[in-house]
Amino acid sequence: MNNPRVGLITFGDARQHEWDRLFRGLTVPRHEHVVEYLHSLPIDLICSSDVARTRSEIDEQVDSLRAGGAESFVAHLPCWTSPNLVVHGVQRAKLPTVLLSNKHPGTHGTVGLLGAGGALDQVGYPHLRVRGEPEDGTIADKALPLFRAASTVSRLQGKVFGLFGGRSLGIDTGSIDPMQWRRLFGIDVEHIDQLEIIRRAEQMSGESAVPTVAWLERNVAGIAYDEERLTPARLSFQVRCYLATKLIIEEMGLDFVAVKCMPDLTNHYVPQCLSAALLPGPYDASGGKEPVAMSCEADGDGALTMEILKSVSGGCPTFFGDLSYINEETSTIYIPNCGGMCGWYAGRSGDPAQDLRGVELRPAFRPGGGATTYFRAAPGPVTLARLFRRAGDYHMVILGGEAVEPTPEEYETFVRARGQHQLPTMFVRVQVDFDELIDVYGANHISGVAGNYGAELEHVCHLLDIVPVVLG
Repeated sequence: MNNPRVGLITFGDARQHEWDRLFRGLTVPRHEHVVEYLHSLPIDLICSSDVARTRSEIDEQVDSLRAGGAESFVAHLPCWTSPNLVVHGVQRAKLPTVLLSNKHPGTHGTVGLLGAGGALDQVGYPHLRVRGEPEDGTIADKALPLFRAASTVSRLQGKVFGLFGGRSLGIDTGSIDPMQWRRLFGIDVEHIDQLEIIRRAEQMSGESAVPTVAWLERNVAGIAYDEERLTPARLSFQVRCYLATKLIIEEMGLDFVAVKCMPDLTNHYVPQCLSAALLPGPYDASGGKEPVAMSCEADGDGALTMEILKSVSGGCPTFFGDLSYINEETSTIYIPNCGGMCGWYAGRSGDPAQDLRGVELRPAFRPGGGATTYFRAAPGPVTLARLFRRAGDYHMVILGGEAVEPTPEEYETFVRARGQHQLPTMFVRVQVDFDELIDVYGANHISGVAGNYGAELEHVCHLLDIVPVVLG
């Protein structure tokens, strides 16, 4: 879990006689209580034990929290304090900001909150106002999404995206402008020929794949070897492609990736479905590992959406697929992928022996042969999202849902409709206007993560000047 780094300053009344007579006794205990509470949350808190009452004290504390790597700022106003001093601290910090006060009738906290908030409005500094007590859950409910979003935006700066190959199957919505990414997100794009995966895999010995093949054979529900498309040799080569991709990611310092794959590799070599199943997950044959978001078909915006979802969720595995079919009768979106989806979602347990027992490796039906993964995703809450551009400006569709197990009748109908084209699929029940979804959705792919992170994504959009399109 990579916790957001949050800086806090408690502001106190600068008038010595008021401080001594009234506000010290009201402010200091509340400062200590809020610090104790924030330390209990999944954040890394940076703060002083002292209340700041003068410009010099504010400057010293702001500089300290920035030096500590704070990614967001809490201006704690338990009582009245001069609004101009709060604005001074906020502008010096230059971080996404929460103004925090309480509901107690005797603290003058609400008037302090409104005075500082109004002043920040006048200078055009966006901020979130939170009025509540540690005991009522308000602070966590309202502030944690902003903390996670601010951390996500901060940590996008300096990331490196690995783009293997170019546009796949004419999918324009997967293409990106690398310099737009530099300007908006601070992300560098490394272009890598996808044949580098093949070259390295061909140089590896067959023995290098043995541990992973054996691990798959032990853990997955079945491997449907045949005499033509899915042979032990083909699976061994696919595993070496996965290992080669891991090496390239490590050597080049890539944070997230997209691979073209179709049609070149699926027609003439092997599909990269094992990489799509294993890279975004928290384990492989070598044990636990950091999930690496990977989209298929060279979909850069899909991969970036996955990376944002991974970050706001604290490092959870992400998934990627087609927004393939809408069942209006059951309010369900069917999300299959072309042959690989993060295997963690087959069970959601984090234990490969449990998750992968729901995964089958089936013969790929495209000319290169090899294996595709097949499973129905396990039930549970999910957040779905997609970055896309409209006339060059970024938007993000955001919707929450629940992955569900379809009834046997529904699933049999789906199987008959798909014919031989059976793929890993997540069935997600949503409460949205499907006509609106069709009208506004700007891509054919969709990304997602387990859990509910809609509020975090809205904050990410506001911090990055992206237009949020919230459905449902």
